[in-house]
Amino acid sequence: MVNTLSWLLDSNILSEALRPSPDALVMSQLARFDGELAIAAPIWHELRYGWLRMPDGQRKDAIGRYIQDVVATLPILPYDASAARIHAELRSKQEKMGLSLPFVDGQIAAIAMTHGLTLVTRNTKDFANIAGLRLDNWFTL
Repeated sequence: MVNTLSWLLDSNILSEALRPSPDALVMSQLARFDGELAIAAPIWHELRYGWLRMPDGQRKDAIGRYIQDVVATLPILPYDASAARIHAELRSKQEKMGLSLPFVDGQIAAIAMTHGLTLVTRNTKDFANIAGLRLDNWFTL
């Protein structure tokens, strides 16, 4: 089987579809690259944890359906030994440059790099200092 994955989606991209008026560029790109999209296990955790913490109601129900019907159909890439190795290298390099790398951001970046994917996020500044990480912001095409 040929690997057709190209894009690793951050939570701010995934959650855009739930907004009352989602960004047209983001929605267009999600449709355009259907079949090439994946999420990282830490993002899956972040989405589910946020949903589970919500008070019961219509919004929680709608988000639960979105997570089950849409997000859960995407490949979820693990934080495995290869990603952990890259993550350790990234953290060490960042530390030597006097920069801090939030642990989860490092995990997400390492998963993207392990699989040769471009990380799609609105928060490009959070990842900008990571050498070798390909970034794209679908809000500013």
